[in-house]
Amino acid sequence: MKKLILFIALGAFIASCGGKKEEKKDGFSVNRTKAEDKKETANEGVPVDLDNKGVGPIKDMTFANEVNAEMAARGEAKYAAICTACHMAEQRMIGPALKGVYERRSPEWVMNMILNPDGMLKEDPIAKALLKEYNNAIMLNQNLTEDEARDVAEYLRTL
Repeated sequence: MKKLILFIALGAFIASCGGKKEEKKDGFSVNRTKAEDKKETANEGVPVDLDNKGVGPIKDMTFANEVNAEMAARGEAKYAAICTACHMAEQRMIGPALKGVYERRSPEWVMNMILNPDGMLKEDPIAKALLKEYNNAIMLNQNLTEDEARDVAEYLRTL
């Protein structure tokens, strides 16, 4: 009987000595890159180019010094109806954020992208780079008239 009690005691001793070590952490941490780093990486392949006019019907376009409020209002309505599915003003979605677009692209390029996205995606180097950056999500042709596209372009100035 003494051997049995000794055997059980020895087993209990071995079991208690070889237990798991628990590490307690005071919370958790997540390693993420800063948004600024991601933005720089995302824009590496898509240069800013204000001289590129794109491919399409618009060869020359200049804006008046003042935003035309009537055109911008019509453009805002059209933008809300068809563009917001893929674009937000200040945040990337399926397509790029459009706030400050005229700091990166010429007015002609923007108009040609609105009016002729198929041709732009086939021939324009910036449009091709954007297509690649946005996981080959193509911009669909919304079949806008030049006047409707001009209204949207005016609205984009207000963002």
